Amino acid sequence: MFTLSYTSFNRLAFTALFLSVISPLVAQQNKSYPPSAFPDRVILGWKGDAAHTQAVNWRTDSTVSNAMAAIHEADPSPDFVSKAKIVKATTQSARIDNITANYHEANFTDLKPATRYLYRVGNGTEWSEWFQFTTASDKASPVSFLYFGDAQNDLRSLWSRAIRGAFTQLPKANLIIHAGDLINNSNVDYQWGEWFEAGGWVNGMIPNLPTPGNHEYYRDEVKKPQVSKHWRKQFALPENGPEGLEETAYYIDYQGIRFISMDSQAALLDSSVLDRQAAWFEKTARENTNKWLILFHHHPIYSTKNGRDNDEWRAKMEPLYKKYKVDLVLQGHDHTYGRGLNMPLGTSRKKPDGPIYVVSVSGPKMYDIGLQDWMDRAASNTQLYQAITVDANKLSYKSFTVSGDLYDHFELIKDVKGNNIYAELSTQLKMQERLELPEKLKQSFKEADLKEYEKRFQEYKKRKEIK
Repeated sequence: MFTLSYTSFNRLAFTALFLSVISPLVAQQNKSYPPSAFPDRVILGWKGDAAHTQAVNWRTDSTVSNAMAAIHEADPSPDFVSKAKIVKATTQSARIDNITANYHEANFTDLKPATRYLYRVGNGTEWSEWFQFTTASDKASPVSFLYFGDAQNDLRSLWSRAIRGAFTQLPKANLIIHAGDLINNSNVDYQWGEWFEAGGWVNGMIPNLPTPGNHEYYRDEVKKPQVSKHWRKQFALPENGPEGLEETAYYIDYQGIRFISMDSQAALLDSSVLDRQAAWFEKTARENTNKWLILFHHHPIYSTKNGRDNDEWRAKMEPLYKKYKVDLVLQGHDHTYGRGLNMPLGTSRKKPDGPIYVVSVSGPKMYDIGLQDWMDRAASNTQLYQAITVDANKLSYKSFTVSGDLYDHFELIKDVKGNNIYAELSTQLKMQERLELPEKLKQSFKEADLKEYEKRFQEYKKRKEIK
């Protein structure tokens, strides 16, 4: 009979415990999304104007060099397949994170405004499924879009519920905005693989407008900061920004709105880039003929926590935001939620003298919240996504938890002079503010830290009564 000594049993038990802890970590490090001849990571974007063009990116293995896309106006009959127009794609080969892949981009041009199209991508033999998209109108029309703060971590397991819940909430969104830190390590391929898996076919149906965060940047061999090696290969974005910031700082006009992406990470790393970007923004904003102006960038003008403010960025950009009547600034970085105005306490908030600022987080990485003076609505330890609609003179903003509960709501009404009238609607919501600290942080805080947080919490409540 086989017998096991107590010592041997303990050794085996320890080994089993060790493997149960270490094996998932090793598996995580060894995760891979290998490319094949079949298209993956299909995602829509723009290289031209939104009413007459649409671009698409995808990835394959290195055997695919004759990449192409097929496109046709949407047709309920399957007979359209043989009539679809073939568009040749451009291809870039790259070896990133020890994975060799080909990245393809096709640009559909001469499209009809406000028209639904079908398309697929492939090499003539291996094809993706047929996706649908709708071009923008060439006139001012209602727009709806989704906005996500940092995704960054646990993309497949926990961020997926954010983007899928958002799509369920707003399935006919015209576009999706990402405020940086889409992933955690700029050039780690499996993280991008998880990001694309989480979004799945939604990325092939709704165009994405991402702006880079600090986690999309790395330093090259000579220590020069660079945006992720994946960025320009896998996203099709306008190249109308300052020289050297192609596809990170850019703008696009969409049915009466000018959307502007600002590369705050590049600006904060180099003050000369900040100056050039500020000058570009001023020209772009001055020339804007759209009724609405919406900005998105990673680093907040006003942080949700004391000590994280980006003073140089704020000093340069906020006066320009006010001068050119920016309506809304969508941001990330702080891993908490804050929304509000930079206006003195006790003053009328009905007519804002500047933009509405939002900081949000859609992924599971959480920081402690500072409950700063500028904030009208806040959240701690809560994954959120935002659904925003613009219809003529009204902008309606709604923020949802990933459980689908409406967490924040306000509206802007634009008067005949182009000034905004602000309506605070969060006070009508059933859901109370979620301001409990994340459990991990609570356990790590000393008693003095907890007392300080409680003090800030009480001060925040008093400020809200004044507002």
